[in-house]
Amino acid sequence: MASSGSGYDLSASTFSPDGRIFQVEYASKAVENAGTVIGIKASDGIVLGVSKPLLHKMIVASTGSYKRIHNIDVHAGIASTGFLPDARVLVGRAIDEAADWQQNFGNKVPPHILADRMGHYVHYFTLHGALRPFGASCVLGAYDLEEKKYGLYMVEPSGADYSYYGVATGKGKQAAKTELEKLNLHKEPCTSAEAVKHIAKILTLLHRENKDNEGKPLELEISWICDASGQKHVGVPKDTIAAATAWAVEQLEDDEDEDEEMEES
Repeated sequence: MASSGSGYDLSASTFSPDGRIFQVEYASKAVENAGTVIGIKASDGIVLGVSKPLLHKMIVASTGSYKRIHNIDVHAGIASTGFLPDARVLVGRAIDEAADWQQNFGNKVPPHILADRMGHYVHYFTLHGALRPFGASCVLGAYDLEEKKYGLYMVEPSGADYSYYGVATGKGKQAAKTELEKLNLHKEPCTSAEAVKHIAKILTLLHRENKDNEGKPLELEISWICDASGQKHVGVPKDTIAAATAWAVEQLEDDEDEDEEMEES
């Protein structure tokens, strides 16, 4: 009974006998079925990337309602995935938290404070039977103006927030994490320009491996907060994304050729 969730999944405030909260797990499942989000902490900044699934070929992917990456403040950005209306609520909350900190303390909210406040807000929705957990996750990137360093965080549907060198969530997150681990970002951080290429390559790889995407175009949204942008969160120029995508396709084709040669030998 406990393993199936029957009787213990009616409320987010109910634990199962084996210590699980099924409503939170169901919310995490909604995130896993949505577009992939990747964040990389580079040596000179933070890069956020999102693969946006085009649910219908008549959708205009550049419209504001279809955006997955937003500005929280001049120095901070957020990339979200999961149930889109829930994600929009989290974006709005992050903006409010940054504005509230600015009004009360007269400076920009530090990355770890923003992530902590967002984690508390999301966690609150797992404590009451009248509420449901958010079916969305968000990756936060920001520059700490006081400590002069960058921070990358992810807030999960449970309310847990952690700092990362590289993080992935959404559909294909496990494969994306495997690719991120190969980069050894905790030992040899790459530059922001290199991070854009790595994100484009990973998202292109996941798009190719997903059979549901066969024949569908890949829509990438990438932003950065780095030294080159003046520690401001801005979108990566389209020509830079196009060049990174072309490089990614070339690299993947070279990898496929090498695999074929190894199989033949």
